Amino acid sequence: VAEEWLPGIASGAAVVSLTLEGYGPYAPDADAADAVFTVTGGELRLAPGPGELSASADPARRLFRPEPGGAPVAKGPAIRAAARAAGDWAAFATAALALGCGEELLRATVAYVKQRTQFGVPVGSFQAVKHRLADTLLGLEFARPLLYGAAVELASGCSGTGEAGAGPAAEAPGTGAGAAVAAAVAAAKVSAGEAGYAAARAALQLHGAIGYTEELDLAWWLRRARPLRDAWGTPSACRARVLAG
Repeated sequence: VAEEWLPGIASGAAVVSLTLEGYGPYAPDADAADAVFTVTGGELRLAPGPGELSASADPARRLFRPEPGGAPVAKGPAIRAAARAAGDWAAFATAALALGCGEELLRATVAYVKQRTQFGVPVGSFQAVKHRLADTLLGLEFARPLLYGAAVELASGCSGTGEAGAGPAAEAPGTGAGAAVAAAVAAAKVSAGEAGYAAARAALQLHGAIGYTEELDLAWWLRRARPLRDAWGTPSACRARVLAG
C-alpha cells in the first residue's frame, strides 16, 4: 500500500487527508481526497472511506470522521515521528490562518467604526473603542513574531543533517530539536489562535447588532475564528506542549 501511494503523494499527483491521534478525529475535505489515512498508536492505516460529514461552525471547513478499520500501511517509531512532524506542520498552517483571520477582522472593524456615527461623530473617535482596537492589534502583533519563529524552527528541522528521516523534526518530543520545534509551533498556535478569536469578539461587539447577521462578509470571518483557535491543537494542549518543550 505504501509503495502504491507514496510516489503520488510526494509528487503532488495524489491528494490525501489525514487524522492524527491527539489532534481530533476529523479528516479535512476527506470527500475530495484520493485517500484518507489515519494514525493511531503508531500505526498508519488507509481508511475504507471518508465517513460522514460533521457539522462545523465554519461552513468552509468540511470535516469528516473516517470509517473505522482499513488496511494497515506501516507502524513503528518512524510513523510516530512522521505523525509528530505532520502535526507540527498542520498546527503551524492553522496558526497562520488564525493570524490572517484576525487581521481581516481588525481591518473590517476599523473601517466600520470610521463610518458608523453616534452623537454626530464616528464611533471610532470614542476612547473606549480606540482602546479595544489597540488591544486587538497588540495581540495580533505579538503573535506574528512567534509565527515567524516557528517557521524558522520548522525550516531548521527540515534541513537537519544525519541519516534520512532522522532530522530534528523526527526526534522524540521532549528531546533535542524535536522539542524546540514542537514548543515553537505550539507557542505560535496558541498566540495566533487566541489573538484571532479576540479579534472576532471585538469585531462582533464593535459592529453592534449588524455583527450578528449574515448580511456582511464579517459573518464568514467570525465563524472561522473560533474553530481555528481549537483546530490542530487547543489552547490548553498547546500550552502543555510549550511547557514540555
